[in-house]
Amino acid sequence: MANQFQLFKRRRFSAMFFTQFLGAFNDNIFKQALILILTYTGAKQLGIEVSILNNLAAMLFILPYFLFSALAGQIADKFEKSKLTRLIKVLEIVIMILAAVGFVFDWYILLFVALFLMGTHSTFFGPIKYAYLPQAMQEDELVGANGLFQMGTSLAILLGMIIAGVLTQLPQSLYWISVTVLIVAVLGYLAARYIPVMPAMQPDLKVNWNIFTTSIATIRYLYSLPFLFFVILGNSWFWFYGATFLTQTPELSKVILQGNESVVIFLLTLFSVGVSIGSLLCKSLTKNQVSLRLLPFGIAGLSIFAIDLYFSLSGINIDVAKGTLLGIRELASIKGTWRVFADLFFLGVSGGLYIVPLYASMQAYAPKSHRARIIGANNIFNAIFMVTSAIFVIVLLNSLGLTLPQLFLVTGVLNVVFGIFLYLKLTRHVKAAVIQTHDDELSRQD
Repeated sequence: MANQFQLFKRRRFSAMFFTQFLGAFNDNIFKQALILILTYTGAKQLGIEVSILNNLAAMLFILPYFLFSALAGQIADKFEKSKLTRLIKVLEIVIMILAAVGFVFDWYILLFVALFLMGTHSTFFGPIKYAYLPQAMQEDELVGANGLFQMGTSLAILLGMIIAGVLTQLPQSLYWISVTVLIVAVLGYLAARYIPVMPAMQPDLKVNWNIFTTSIATIRYLYSLPFLFFVILGNSWFWFYGATFLTQTPELSKVILQGNESVVIFLLTLFSVGVSIGSLLCKSLTKNQVSLRLLPFGIAGLSIFAIDLYFSLSGINIDVAKGTLLGIRELASIKGTWRVFADLFFLGVSGGLYIVPLYASMQAYAPKSHRARIIGANNIFNAIFMVTSAIFVIVLLNSLGLTLPQLFLVTGVLNVVFGIFLYLKLTRHVKAAVIQTHDDELSRQD
């Protein structure tokens, strides 16, 4: 485990780690602050339902992943990554200036434009950072580096949401939010300046700027690589699974556990810390090897603890006066709540054991000349699965009338079915992927 953290002493890792950490951190400060403002003041000012505004915000952030991921993959393969990253971080500063103006003057249209642009910024940065790792890391560092990246992303998301909640409670909150997102964007640019030069993998690539034909071509190419296709399906399933659970956390806290806002943050913290620990464990458990041996444990844990969450929530009886919400300490004294907390924590641990081997495999076995485009295809599928998750939840909760515990039960059972299908497909095709990678290396040596 100590060797894993030694990566922070190497500029080729730490510079990109902090660049991506600050980017994810800023994304979530901005998104969460905007959602809170829309919920508590914006909806009333605009005369629009809160649910409509929040769903519009979610759609605007995800939409660029559909539109630009394939193009972003081409650009990341064609150009040198450190310079490209710095240009994207300059774009983030410009976007945050627009957001600051929108916050200060209550210009919601400008805030929605900034949200779409931040989604675009993240879309173009994604293929760069994940194609960078296998290029900058040695083979025995790749799993550890991915574990640290996944840990950093989970903590950045959590901290961003917490900081947004704190800032919106301050006097002159809109100014505090504006200053904070600008400072974080500048820090992200400064971190990017330390990223070492990484040669372009395919500098002669002719970029196709037609986003629709490019997306289709990228998906077709991915489909011709069965192992990577199923790796990305598995990766995207994690986003479906995570979105299904995390989106329900506020309602789970308030309606079932009768908890206040601090309970929401506590539950998110349990899951995020669990993901971080599971991600970090991958390095030692796999002995630094890119391997799928932990995947069955991740799949099993995601199902076992989701199903147990159904039973633990069903067995809780919280009787408080109407309008009374409990804090963390009061809730923890109620029989059965610790089992709920444990389920959420171990769901996170299982998620870390599940997702890190898939990310490492995607990077290790993707053809070097097409690595960033493969990651672009991954982002397209992630976006599709996240939107599908929202539809899935609406259908089960609103159309079929299921309760939240029943939703978790159904998701856990579906994970068993999907997990078995995924593991069988991956083990069937992994040998072919290894042989293909070996042949690619020999052809380059020749």
